[in-house]
Amino acid sequence: MVEIVKYSGERVKFSIDKLKNSLRKSGAQENVVNQIANSVRDELYQGISTKEIYNRAFALLKKKKKGFASKYKLKKAIYELGPTGFPFEKFIGALLFYSGYKVQTGQFLNGKCVTHEVDVVAHKLEEYIVAECKFHSDEGRNCNVKVPLYIHSRYRDILNFYGENTSIEKPNEGWVVTNTRFTEDALKYGKCAGLYLLSWDFPKDNGLKDRIDRLGLYPVTVSTLLSQREKQFLLSRDVVLCKQLINDDFYLDHLAISENRKARILEEIKILCQKK
Repeated sequence: MVEIVKYSGERVKFSIDKLKNSLRKSGAQENVVNQIANSVRDELYQGISTKEIYNRAFALLKKKKKGFASKYKLKKAIYELGPTGFPFEKFIGALLFYSGYKVQTGQFLNGKCVTHEVDVVAHKLEEYIVAECKFHSDEGRNCNVKVPLYIHSRYRDILNFYGENTSIEKPNEGWVVTNTRFTEDALKYGKCAGLYLLSWDFPKDNGLKDRIDRLGLYPVTVSTLLSQREKQFLLSRDVVLCKQLINDDFYLDHLAISENRKARILEEIKILCQKK
């Protein structure tokens, strides 16, 4: 029974079933999943980090097929949207846009007491969402109760600006979005306060990873063919989704990428963009 060390420093028993499940989500066939899981298991030692396990599994998966490896690295790719939270806000806005919402980012909304800069504002039918994004660049760092407490107070101030006037359209959903996970107290407070919380794996079956996989809306940072410099160039041009790069592939020309490599990059991301 090998103990492994998580990003948080917590030590837990290694589970080959968990490793296999994470590999299956990449789309790899069962025989490939079993081969890689068994290879990783055979190289374990007491106190190995989850990062080292991930790196080994990723390297083996990449040898099989780059498309599998890209999906497998999704969580890490979200962290690569940093170090600032701005690309993450753009990414959340893009997720909502391709889900049928009219979206604006970095908007200023009046509150009863002060004016608030809001990360994402989204409209669809009767929904008027005001979303605040909390990006963590440190893996293993969760979103504690202070975050929804603070965001709820801002949301209430915005709502109070409208007072009792029911003829003016006003926000009806306050969202808190993070790329990590919420603590138990954060989840309890969010539910009690009527906030919608969205994290890597919450709500169950509808968290960030589920929405991305279901809609095929992967960040450009999942690419195994683009360099870190090239990814940062695309993010600086507000190209945060692979889907956007397919439509605006001229950005690759600005990077002086050869036609052969450009074709391989586009082939990789087109496979990723296929909806489930």
